[in-house]
Amino acid sequence: MTKVAGIKFTLRQLAYFVAAAETQRITLASKRANISQPAISTAISHIERELGVQLFLRHHAQGLSLTPAGRAVLRDAKRLLKQTESLYASASEAGHLPRGELSVGWFSTLAPIVMPELARTFLKAFPQVRLRSVESDQEGLLARLRRADTDVALTYDLEISEDIAFTPLATLPPCALFGSSHPLARERMVSLSQLAPLPMVMLDMPMSREYFRALFVRERLEPNIAWSSTQFEVVRSLVANDLGYTLANVRPRSAIALDGRRIHRVPLSGDLPPMRLGIATLRELDKTRLVEAFERHCASLIHDGDIPGMADAAPAPRRKRR
Repeated sequence: MTKVAGIKFTLRQLAYFVAAAETQRITLASKRANISQPAISTAISHIERELGVQLFLRHHAQGLSLTPAGRAVLRDAKRLLKQTESLYASASEAGHLPRGELSVGWFSTLAPIVMPELARTFLKAFPQVRLRSVESDQEGLLARLRRADTDVALTYDLEISEDIAFTPLATLPPCALFGSSHPLARERMVSLSQLAPLPMVMLDMPMSREYFRALFVRERLEPNIAWSSTQFEVVRSLVANDLGYTLANVRPRSAIALDGRRIHRVPLSGDLPPMRLGIATLRELDKTRLVEAFERHCASLIHDGDIPGMADAAPAPRRKRR
């Protein structure tokens, strides 16, 4: 039983409240917590009475939404539950290995490339850990860290503010992607001045699009954006069909788009700022042993010489034209 200044509620009731807040449905919270719907509702009502605030707005047939007080309580409740889990993890003598649940955010273009191998090898090393993953753009990942929805995020150094701690692991310079019939597809190197007037397919994600635009702005150029998509695989397929080129920092090992057409990667000339891939956490939260173990695992596998799921930095040599 948690007791603070005469307030009494259980950690389990807090967990039920968190489940309801994150799912925004009593029915979904019930399934997630593996408990009856009345138990969820009772726990929420009890906490509201003890704290003297309304945590949710109830919308008929539309679920729940947090009140301002509910959002504040949610953040503190998550912290308390994480601290409690850390106590159990610290007390565990099972080979001195961390245990419990770790919530990891992944930048969406990195997730299908890097996440599978990292998750597999981490769970093999720490079999008593449960990974809960979410993919998002940079804006979404940083917001989830600030709400304590995720413990840690594998992402880029885009718009990292003082409240976020970022540990760089690898550098990813930008490169150009072309379809097989594009006249620049088999060049050894291309410049932004060559690319600017040509049709471009933009990866239209928050902070990512600003990064790619800034590359041109530094050279006093303006890209000719003909197509855009928030989905990296859609961008790759458009490029593979010769509807334009694109810029990218990730290097999937497969040079084939989802429709089976080939993509050619060409380095960019000039001193262009790269993206740095690394680990982000909320600075004001103390890192648990589990978060530290995940950081060490990522650092052991991710570096400039090798990144799980990615091709080498230098593309294969081009064939000489005849």
